[in-house]
Amino acid sequence: MSNSVGVVPSSVMDRKTAILVAMAPANGAIHTPVQLQKLMFVLDKRKVLNKSALFRFEPYDYGPFDKVVYQELENMESSGLIAILRNPELRWKKYRTTSAGQDAGEKALAALGPQQGETVRRLSNFVRSLSFADLVSAIYRAYPEMQANSVFRQ
Repeated sequence: MSNSVGVVPSSVMDRKTAILVAMAPANGAIHTPVQLQKLMFVLDKRKVLNKSALFRFEPYDYGPFDKVVYQELENMESSGLIAILRNPELRWKKYRTTSAGQDAGEKALAALGPQQGETVRRLSNFVRSLSFADLVSAIYRAYPEMQANSVFRQ
């Protein structure tokens, strides 16, 4: 399986490229599951990377969720673009780009228009700057419909 991710116009960006673009501003830093789910949700909702939705987010325990995000990350681990950090003591995994994934994400991010690129960087930094509770709360404030099936209490 190839490690290459083509740089494509945002109107036809695929899920793998979108995830790498979203993770690139972190420069290889770890993303938690909630950070990735919420980052991809907001990018999708605002149509920052693609003219049509790449994922089908639904209200879940902690807001917008699509299991396809995790499936794509697993596939990208197999192709050497993502490292998945597993801790048997935790129920969740953590994710970061590999050097190949970082390079591909940076190349695709650089190919975006300046406004798109800045929006991705700002949103990426925002989700990584908040605690779990603050991030989920911020998403619920901005998208109250995503609170429908929540087990999280603010």
